[in-house]
Amino acid sequence: MADPQLTPAIVQDASTGRVLMLAWMDEEALRRTRESGEAWFWSRSRREYWHKGETSGNTMAVEEIRDDCDGDAILLRVRPAGPACHTGAESCFAPWLWRRIAERAKERPEGSYVVSLLDDPATAARKVGEEGVEAALAGVSESDERLVSEIADVIFHSYVLLAARGLDLAAVEEELARRSRT
Repeated sequence: MADPQLTPAIVQDASTGRVLMLAWMDEEALRRTRESGEAWFWSRSRREYWHKGETSGNTMAVEEIRDDCDGDAILLRVRPAGPACHTGAESCFAPWLWRRIAERAKERPEGSYVVSLLDDPATAARKVGEEGVEAALAGVSESDERLVSEIADVIFHSYVLLAARGLDLAAVEEELARRSRT
């Protein structure tokens, strides 16, 4: 089968406004989406239509389909039933580190430091505290390079702690957005 005439489809969470993913659609994918009420796309790598969530269960109920002003892009406003990204992250546009941690949580490679922390949230929490103290001390009396290194440790362990507790980084982003409005 030859590749159909494809249009980029931006997928957005209808309740939060967060961009979840970019996929490709043609008239057939749009027809299947309209008829089923769930998102269908064209896979450029597999060269076939795919129903989002068919294997993962992370379907997307489509609330609205919009064309852009030039008719060369589509916006799907959806209610996702789970993460949009194949890594397990809520959004394919999450920071790379968050996507990597979500991927480790999903794949659970043997011997992974991340997996060991995911399996023991109390240890992950202690690491956040330990690294926070080290970052504070570096901020007072150590080099810029050392401070950057310690802040990186705080961010890494904070991400792992969120994942260990079953939370998505989006919850932190939403809290920060809420605070910026007050």
